Amino acid sequence: MTTRLPALAAGAALLGLLMLTDTAPADEGMWLFNNPPRAQLKQYKFEPTDKWLDHLRLSSVRFNSGGSGSFVSGTGLVMTNHHVAAGDLEKVSTPEKNYLRDGFMAKTPDDEIKCKGLELNVLTGIKDVTAEVEKAVPAGTAGAEAFALRSKKIAELEKAAADPDKNVRADVVTLYAGGQYHLYTFKKYTDIRIVFAPEKQIAFFGGDPDNFEYPRYDLDVCFFRVWENGKPIASEHHLTWSSNGSKDGDLVFVSGHPGRTNRANTVDELKYLRDTGYPYLLNRLNRLEVMLNAWGGRSEQNMQRAEEELFGIQNSRKARIGGLAGLMDPALMGRKVAEQERLKKFIDSSSDETVKAAKSAFDAVAKAEKVRAELIKDMTVLENGAGFNSASFGIARTLARAAAELPKDGGERLREFADARIPSLKFQLLSDEPIHEDLETLKLADGLQFLAVTLGPDSDLVKQVLAGKSPRERAYELISGTKVRDPKFREKVFDAIVAAAKDKKPVDPALLKDPMIELAQLVDPASRVLRKRFENEVDEPKRQAHAALAKAKFAMDGDKVYPDATFTLRLAFGTVKGFKEDGKDVPAFTTFEGLYKRSAEQGNKGPFELPKRWVERKSKLDLATPFNFVCTADIIGGNSGSPVVNRDGEVVGLIFDGNIQSLVLDFIYDQDTARAVSVDSRAIVEALRKVYDANDLADELTGKKK
Repeated sequence: MTTRLPALAAGAALLGLLMLTDTAPADEGMWLFNNPPRAQLKQYKFEPTDKWLDHLRLSSVRFNSGGSGSFVSGTGLVMTNHHVAAGDLEKVSTPEKNYLRDGFMAKTPDDEIKCKGLELNVLTGIKDVTAEVEKAVPAGTAGAEAFALRSKKIAELEKAAADPDKNVRADVVTLYAGGQYHLYTFKKYTDIRIVFAPEKQIAFFGGDPDNFEYPRYDLDVCFFRVWENGKPIASEHHLTWSSNGSKDGDLVFVSGHPGRTNRANTVDELKYLRDTGYPYLLNRLNRLEVMLNAWGGRSEQNMQRAEEELFGIQNSRKARIGGLAGLMDPALMGRKVAEQERLKKFIDSSSDETVKAAKSAFDAVAKAEKVRAELIKDMTVLENGAGFNSASFGIARTLARAAAELPKDGGERLREFADARIPSLKFQLLSDEPIHEDLETLKLADGLQFLAVTLGPDSDLVKQVLAGKSPRERAYELISGTKVRDPKFREKVFDAIVAAAKDKKPVDPALLKDPMIELAQLVDPASRVLRKRFENEVDEPKRQAHAALAKAKFAMDGDKVYPDATFTLRLAFGTVKGFKEDGKDVPAFTTFEGLYKRSAEQGNKGPFELPKRWVERKSKLDLATPFNFVCTADIIGGNSGSPVVNRDGEVVGLIFDGNIQSLVLDFIYDQDTARAVSVDSRAIVEALRKVYDANDLADELTGKKK
């Protein structure tokens, strides 16, 4: 699902790789836990110890569905956002019980609802493997060969570090756009159960009108529990709850998984996003939003099935509009141009051979961006799957590609089929989450029409795909005829593929005789050609160019910098602080009293309508309780669900959004008005006790439950 903060595939950035210069704002940075901002924190007279950092790291959780979380009790209780959990709530809902809309509360552990296909990761180890990866690719190796050699080495490192029997996952993470490679090992959990969720109306109070705005009044929280071997885990590392919360000026920390920034991008990369990438994506988002809005408006059941995807699309659309505005701001682009010119002059004046090697990097990136612009439309409809927009096609392509990839040696496969990734891939593939035939038909019909418009209705491939039918007729034929939505069918086919690969035998063609799998096989050759060209002519040249630029920047400004976000664990810091908007002071905190005033001002209607229990229990609440607050911590999409902690590592809040001014954080950090928005820890406990009668859960959070 798409998180409330700008989505993981957010655009490029406006600053160079060196994020912290003499003039940079003090609170900037998405820092590695093995390279924390010790020097920067001295301004606050705070020095994190290794014990403090390790405890926070091991208490932090990554939701592989796209978001962050944290352990908040010794019995595996995990806190995140309601909107991070929304997809999981939707998957376990039924026509009779709409948990996404109405909320859920387990009275006992036995009542907790097991999620479908949800994997959580805890970062347990970090190892710098840059030297090993670079050694595998001799200097001067051409794009295609370099990509193959690097991929093979990465697959070997991941396979050696992973241990499926102990649920240990391993990923080699590219940092500094190719300047460093770190091997991350994770403890993987797959038995995740829902404990508590409020109603969507209070979790997303204000809806789309208030999204990315402030003041806010959202109880955007959800609790899960991690189980293993049939019982809740004993989570040694978990965060304790602050009884006092935070106040203006307090130093706070955010431990989470920012999805993607590209603040190291060159001017040419930014121009591609401004002129081609973002406008093209916005057209696609607008098309999908109209389609799902119209279909969802036809019935309550339709909207229940479509609303989470619709929200993600609306969220991404709003984020991209803000991002595009940033890219079109001459002042922001001017800063990027100035930073790039500073680096170019340093490279030109240097006698260091390592630095001089970066001289051609800007031209290499510019050339790659031209290829990217040439390929974007075909890549979107074929390799990225927009031309076949449906879960059914995604499953079918996974099975078709598994049959082709698994017989190969691990290092020669597409990366998603590397040995270390197979356990997580299989777990997702065999999930029994509901896939609705009517929604699948709607989406696939739209995708096929988009394919025909993009490639042209006279394209031979389009003609083969449509098989003489209209997009709607062909979509119905494919969706109604396929068996890939049956988990038992998927398991049978995948297990047969694995067995055949192990025995070095071909897969029985009869197993793959399914209309959707056959469609995936039909388009796969053209899709692979595009992917290979993109890898060899865009990804690899840019990787090599940015690796060279990274070394030059390190030489120019030192290596005490943070890399772009990679949906891996980072530490951010800042202060609780309001801001000015249109000349007016916006206070850092809102309260429950403000919630009721905001609802009344809007007639308690639409997205401002309060759930019944919130109306009935208003008199029980302390209306002065802080509800939401803002701070200057540097966050981005993927940070949704991140805990906000104080100097003592105690929970004082829960990240769930940024204000409208924060949308430029994809490109550049701004401490003046950009703010991270959080649910206050005091509001969570107050609501649990006085609105939901969830005293046992509140006691568990605050340490009163033994």
